[in-house]
Amino acid sequence: MRLLALSAATLALAAVIVVRWASEADRGKSGEADTAESSTTSSSTTTTTTTTTTTTTTTTTPTTIPPFEGWVDPETSGQRWGDTVEGLLTFRGNPTRTYYGMGPVPSVPDVAWRFPEGDPLCSLSSIGGEPRQWCGSGWTGQPAVFERDGRTWVVLGTFSRNVHFLDADTGERLLDDFPTGDIIKGSVTIDPDGYPLVYVGSRDNRYRVIAFDGGTPRELWSLGAYDLGPIVWNDDWDGSGMVLDDYLFIGGENSRFHIVKLNRGYGDNGLVTADPQVVFHAPGWDDELFAAVGPELSIENSVAISGDTVYFANSGGLVQGWDIAGLRDDPAAVPERVFRFWTGDDTDASLVIDAEGMIYAGVEYQRGTARSHEVGQIIKLDPSRPDDPLVWSVHVRGALNASGVWATPGLHRDLLIVPTHTGHVYGVDTATGEVRWTKKLPGPTWPSPAIVDDVWIQGDCGGGLYAFDVSDTTVEPPELWSISLGACIESTPAVWDGLITVGTKGGYIYGIR
Repeated sequence: MRLLALSAATLALAAVIVVRWASEADRGKSGEADTAESSTTSSSTTTTTTTTTTTTTTTTTPTTIPPFEGWVDPETSGQRWGDTVEGLLTFRGNPTRTYYGMGPVPSVPDVAWRFPEGDPLCSLSSIGGEPRQWCGSGWTGQPAVFERDGRTWVVLGTFSRNVHFLDADTGERLLDDFPTGDIIKGSVTIDPDGYPLVYVGSRDNRYRVIAFDGGTPRELWSLGAYDLGPIVWNDDWDGSGMVLDDYLFIGGENSRFHIVKLNRGYGDNGLVTADPQVVFHAPGWDDELFAAVGPELSIENSVAISGDTVYFANSGGLVQGWDIAGLRDDPAAVPERVFRFWTGDDTDASLVIDAEGMIYAGVEYQRGTARSHEVGQIIKLDPSRPDDPLVWSVHVRGALNASGVWATPGLHRDLLIVPTHTGHVYGVDTATGEVRWTKKLPGPTWPSPAIVDDVWIQGDCGGGLYAFDVSDTTVEPPELWSISLGACIESTPAVWDGLITVGTKGGYIYGIR
C-alpha cells in the first residue's frame, strides 16, 4: 500500500483516534430562519468581433466526435450510469451524483406496501457509550432499485443492522436479510457491471462486498476502519461507494480515501467471486487543515467522479480532487492530488458535478470560522481555476450548529435545489448564484431532492413527502401533491418506474405508487 508523505506533526496528531458519533442524526431542530445572501466571483473577458463578408464555396464533410477517453465523460451528468444494469444503483445514481431515477412519477400517490408488516426496524447503537434505540432509515439511506431476472429489486440498509433485499412490487423479501454488527446509515451501491454484488458500510467498523446470487447473501470481503492508517475520528462508513470498471472508490469516517481493485469474476460453481485489493489510500486531511480545525475530521459524503478526477470533501471542509487517469491502464499508478479548496466548515453533503465539470457543494454551519463567513454555505467551484475556484456563494447561516446544509443539492437544468437544516429550501440559479425562490418545510430537511420528469420529490422531518412542479425553473415550484408517512423522513427517496421508495425514522420502508 502507498501512503502520502505526512509531516511528523500530522502523524503525531493522526495517531490519536478520536471516536464520536459523526452523523449526529438527532441534532436539535431549529426554527430560526437562515438568511440568504448571494455573492459572485467571476472572471470577465472582453471580446472584439470583426465581421468580414466574403463569397465562398463550401463543401461540408461529416465529422465524427471521438469517444471520450477517460473515466467519466462530464456530459453524462444527469444521466443513468451504464447500460448493463437498469436502475438507480448508488446514492444519486451516477458518478457525478446527479441521477435521480426513472419515471413516471405517481400523480395520485398512495402507499402500495410497507416493510416490514410487523414490528418496526429498530436496534440499539451507542452514542458516547450510552445505548440508544434507532428505528427505520436515516441520512442518507437511499434505496437502490434495479431490474434483475425479470423482477424489480429494492436493496437498502437500515437501522435494524441489516441489508434488506425486497420485491419492488410487493415489498416482500426476495432473500434473507444480511446482518451487520451495527446500524447502517448510508446508501448501498449495486454493481453496475451486472455482477450480483452489493457494496455497503456499517457502523460496525466495516465496509463490505456482499454477493446475492445464492439463496442466502454472503460476505466476500470487508475492509475495517482500522486496517490502514494513520486514521482520525471514528470507524463508521456513511459514504456510498462508486464502482467504475473493476475499481471501488470509497471514503470512510476514519478520514481515509480508498481505491480498491475488485478482481471480480465467477467460480466453477457459477457463483460470483471477488478478490479485492486496496491499491491506493490517502488521508482526507493535510497539515494546513489540521492547523485550522484540529483532528476532528471524517469523510462522510459519497465520492464523485468527473473526467479523470475523483472528488470528495470532509467534515473539516476540505474539498479535494485526485487525478486517477493512470489507473485506467495500471493498477500500480499513484493518483495525484490536483485540486484543493477549504470551505471553512463541515461538508458532509456529497459534491455534485455538472456537464461542464463545475462542482456544487453544501456546507454546514458548525464551527463558525471566519472562513465559513467568507465562503458561505452553498457554493459553486470551477476546478479548472485551482488558484481561484470560487464562482459564487450563497450565505444561509442561522444559529450555530443548527443551520447550513446537510442534504446533497439537486441539480435540474439551470437550477440548484438546496434543502437546509432549518427547513428552508433554496432554488438557486446555477449560472449566477441568485436565489430565485425559497420554500419552508418542517426541518431539519436532510433528505436530498429527487428530480424526475420535471417533478421534484422532497421529504421533511414532519413526515411529509411532497411533489413540486419544476418544469419552469424560473418560478417558485407549485405543489402537485403531498402525503404523510407519520414520522421524520431523513433518507433520500428513490424514484423508479412509477414507484417511490423511502424510509422514515418511524421504523418502516414505504413503497408509494
